[in-house]
Amino acid sequence: MQRAFFNPQSVAVIGAAREPGKLGYGVVDNILRYGYCGKVYPINPKADEILGLPAYASILQVPGPVDTAVIVVPNRFVPQVMEECGQKGVRGAIIISAGFREAGIDGIRLEHQVMEIAKKHHIRVIGPNCLGVISTFTPLNASFAAGMPPRGGIAFMSQSGALCTAILDWALSQGIGFSHFVSLGNKADVNEADLLESWKDDKDARVIIVYMEGLNDGRRFIEIAREVTRIKPVIAVKSGNTAAGSRAVSSHTGSLAGSERAYEAAFRQTGVLRADSIEHLFDYSVAFAYQPPLRGRNIAIVTNAGGPGIMATDALEQGGLKLATFTSETIETLRPGLPAAANIYNPIDVIGDALADRYEHALKSALADPNVNGVLVILTPQVYTQVEETAEIIGRLAAGQDKPVIGCFMGEQRVGPGVKILNKHQIPNYTFPERAVGALRAMADYWESRQTEPPKYERFEVDQQTVRKVFDRVRSEGRLTLGDAESREIMQAYGLRIPRSILAKNVDEAIAAAESIGFPVVMKIASPDILHKSDIGGVRVNVRDSDQVRDLFDLLVYRAQRYMEDARIWGVLVQEMAPKGKEIIIGVNRDPQFGPLLMFGLGGIYVEVLKDVTFRIAPVSRQEASSMIEEIRAYHLLRGVRGEPPSDVQAIADTLLRISQMVMDFPEIVEMDINPLVVYETGKGAIAVDMRFVLKEKESEG
Repeated sequence: MQRAFFNPQSVAVIGAAREPGKLGYGVVDNILRYGYCGKVYPINPKADEILGLPAYASILQVPGPVDTAVIVVPNRFVPQVMEECGQKGVRGAIIISAGFREAGIDGIRLEHQVMEIAKKHHIRVIGPNCLGVISTFTPLNASFAAGMPPRGGIAFMSQSGALCTAILDWALSQGIGFSHFVSLGNKADVNEADLLESWKDDKDARVIIVYMEGLNDGRRFIEIAREVTRIKPVIAVKSGNTAAGSRAVSSHTGSLAGSERAYEAAFRQTGVLRADSIEHLFDYSVAFAYQPPLRGRNIAIVTNAGGPGIMATDALEQGGLKLATFTSETIETLRPGLPAAANIYNPIDVIGDALADRYEHALKSALADPNVNGVLVILTPQVYTQVEETAEIIGRLAAGQDKPVIGCFMGEQRVGPGVKILNKHQIPNYTFPERAVGALRAMADYWESRQTEPPKYERFEVDQQTVRKVFDRVRSEGRLTLGDAESREIMQAYGLRIPRSILAKNVDEAIAAAESIGFPVVMKIASPDILHKSDIGGVRVNVRDSDQVRDLFDLLVYRAQRYMEDARIWGVLVQEMAPKGKEIIIGVNRDPQFGPLLMFGLGGIYVEVLKDVTFRIAPVSRQEASSMIEEIRAYHLLRGVRGEPPSDVQAIADTLLRISQMVMDFPEIVEMDINPLVVYETGKGAIAVDMRFVLKEKESEG
């Protein structure tokens, strides 16, 4: 794919035009204007010559081989053109033409037809409905964009062509360089994962940035992104963060999950850095493209103004970074070169009358300190400030360093010439300290993610055969929800501890069950149609004698029938009353793109109100399970407060891993909750008290 789109030896523009102002003219003009060195073949049956090149009526008439075809004909002609490309041996097609999936049902059919032809001839396709492709090192501008970015280390892909044009214009004004610039359009074939894989070993792409609206294959994206981020940073901004799908959900997990949670989990698990705006996307990418890696969180600040230095310090702390503690040698080196009023500790305040030589002394000292991982240089334009001279010194001192240096020249008119000098030396500059610190935080996060071991997935000995029988039986009865007794079978089959329970079909059986289990007991209505039993008063705890059992049996059945007249009532579940412990929830909701989304958080009836939950995409490793537990705000409660013993966090992690394995073993599980999982002090484990399952409908065969 690299040669087909980013380093072709020959390009045909099908739909090339003679008249300026037409797309077919603009594409040919861009290819020629920006120095493409390969062969260019304009295809237009009504022209003999276009922009000084001989034109051909069909790609089949081109005398030599063609690597890449850029297609700008009306959509109805694209199938015929693709067939001819296949006969010619074309390996890559960039379909700029619009009027496909984005245009409705007829467009969808046309797009499918085009892709069938492409697959038949083994042609990779970017688009349709895209801006085109730019590769600066080839150089090739096979697009109708207005301009060509300079060469640089940023590889950019976007699902939005309009956003591409805006970003390109911004990059040209700022002098930001790119290696590749790709508009994906409808993503009928080539998608984000394909480009990640293609750019993984591309030495010209130091950092990959992605604007995405949605993924076609989330599982493959996770697989590829996890490999790529081990080699180079990937930064993504995701729009359209709404709940996945419109299907009503019945579990707590389903109500709390959604596409935003799934993407957040996918990015976290793969090491993809999440930017929450286009501004931040490029703030981060420029830092990665220009500077060496940040190998830690200890930052030195050099400033000529106290206020911005304090702002930067606050931003560091809020972003999980630290002010580096200077060695005594650094402090003694700084002291003689700075005035008595200057601060020689971190942040280094060279004060407002500082000339360039004072900045030089401070920056050189900070870079030499072994405790410093990176330096932020803040400059505010004051009366004596030497903006351009200071910028030159920063560029010179940063060159060849293995520590990143980030600029924050605050202002616009007076600092403008200095910012241009910083750009020349590839020192990223940010107008405000918070943005500069945000870039440093992203660099530190990436460095830390690379230090983690690749996930290792454990497998437990379980009874899959029992689970399969339960699911088959439930479906054979025309149900998709499981009752309590069935859910308990599933939990036991996967090695989870559950309270002793007996299903009673009448009052006498309920009394006998309670006496067998031992008072006090819990009584629950048993119905596969009523999932949230406590909402209807279908659960009673601390039932202490047979008289209470007798009274409650009929009451629970009555409440269930009143709530749902046609509900299947199996009786009442009499259950051992689990000792008190910390109540948590573990659940799964199957995301359309990524698959099973695993949730962990505080349990009980307030889970949807407090929303103190965290998510990962299954399968998860033990390290990921531990991270889930530590991320919730209430983690300190699990560690023990005010003399309480710590909870058995290991038992929680084991439960997460077993549920992760379960939902990977059985893709038909759409939703499930354990709420609550009662966790006891360290070494005493956990009990799954209440659980529910929802299955997906069986797919029809043939």
